[in-house]
Amino acid sequence: MRTLLSTIRNTLAPRAGLLPAARLERQSDRRGLPALDPGPQAVIHACTAWLGAAQEHSTSADGGVARDYSLLTGWSSSYPETTGYIIPTIIALAQRTHDAALHGRARRMLDWCVAIQFPEGGYQGGKIDSTPRVPVTFNTGQILLGLAAGVAAYGQAYAEAMHRAASWLRDSQDADGCWRRHPTPFASPGDKAYETHVAWGLFEADRTAPGHGYGAAGLRQVDWALTRQRPNGWFDANCLDNPQLPLTHTIGYALRGLLEAHRFAARADLLDAAVRTGTGIAGAVAADGYLAGRLGPDFQPGANYACLTGSAQNAHCLFLLYRLTGERRYLDAGRRLNRYVRRAVSIDGPAHARGGVKGSFPVDGDYDTWAYLNWAAKFCIDANLLELELEAGDA
Repeated sequence: MRTLLSTIRNTLAPRAGLLPAARLERQSDRRGLPALDPGPQAVIHACTAWLGAAQEHSTSADGGVARDYSLLTGWSSSYPETTGYIIPTIIALAQRTHDAALHGRARRMLDWCVAIQFPEGGYQGGKIDSTPRVPVTFNTGQILLGLAAGVAAYGQAYAEAMHRAASWLRDSQDADGCWRRHPTPFASPGDKAYETHVAWGLFEADRTAPGHGYGAAGLRQVDWALTRQRPNGWFDANCLDNPQLPLTHTIGYALRGLLEAHRFAARADLLDAAVRTGTGIAGAVAADGYLAGRLGPDFQPGANYACLTGSAQNAHCLFLLYRLTGERRYLDAGRRLNRYVRRAVSIDGPAHARGGVKGSFPVDGDYDTWAYLNWAAKFCIDANLLELELEAGDA
C-alpha cells in the first residue's frame, strides 16, 4: 500500500507542480551525495535539534513528535508509534549531556503516551489523527520501549501504563508466538516477522518489572519469527507491503529484535540467527556505504534508492554484532552505512531540513517520498552514538 501511494505521489506531484523546496531537493539529490561527511558529533547534534523542532511544530501540539516534515505539506501531526521509541534516545542523550531540557522533552512525550493509551493497554496505529483508531500490536510494542525507559529513568509514574501495554501484548499473542489479532490497518495484511521489534519492548518491560511473563512472551514471538528465516538469514513475511522485496527498514527491525532476544536470553541460536542476517546485510553494503532500500531473497538490490532509515538501523545492528563477535567486517560495513547517511544530512540548511533525515535518497524514492522522518533522525542518532562508543573503546 505504501509503495502504491508513493507511486501515485510521484506521478501526480510533478503534474501539479512541485513546491520550490521539493524541486530543489530533488535536483540536489540527483547530483549525488555531498562529498563532505560532517562526522558523528555534528550529525547527532543536528538530528537532536531537528527532533526538538518536530515536537514543537507538531500540528496536533500535544507533546508528541510530528511524524515528518513533508516538502509538499509541511509539518504533520504527532506519531505515537515512533514518539514511543524516540523516548529512550532522548533520555540517553539527556543523561549523556546532563541536559534538563532534553529530560523535559522526554517527560512530555511520556505524559502524552500515557494520556492516549486505550483502557485495555494498547495503542493506535498511524498518526494521532488517523482513522480507524484501533489498538495495534506493533505500535504498542514501540511505545512500550519508551514506557519501560521512562520507568527506568523517572520511576513509577509510568509503571501502570507500561504494565497495561506489556500485559495486553502478552495476553493477545497466539499460541505459536505470532501476533495476529490486532494488525495495523496501515500496512498490507499478513504475519510480520519484524515484530521481533515488539518482542524487544517486552524484554525491556521484563527487565524493569520481572516476574510477569513478559520476556517469555517476547521469546515465543522470536522463536516463531525464526521459522520464517531462510538459511542465508533473509526473512519471509518481513515487510510493510512487499514480502518479496522487503525494505531495509523492516529488515533492520527484525535483526534488532533478534539481537535483543540474544541479549535477554543469552541463547547461542539467537546470535547465530543474527549473524546470518547481519552477514547478508554487510555483504550488500557498497564501498561508499550505499545500501539499496529493498533487498531480495539473496540480499540482492531490489530498489534504486537508499532507505536512509534502514541504513541507519542496520549500521547500529552491525555495530552490535561487532561487539558480540569481534568480526571487523561488521564494524567496517556499519561505518560505511553511517558515513553515507551522514552525508545525506544537512547541518546548515533551511530550518525544516537542518538535521532532518529523509525517507529516501534521492528524496523521490518510494519510501516516504518527499519527507524528513522523525524515526530516521532517531535511528541516525542511535547509530552514531554507538559508533562513537566503539571508537572510544578502540582508543
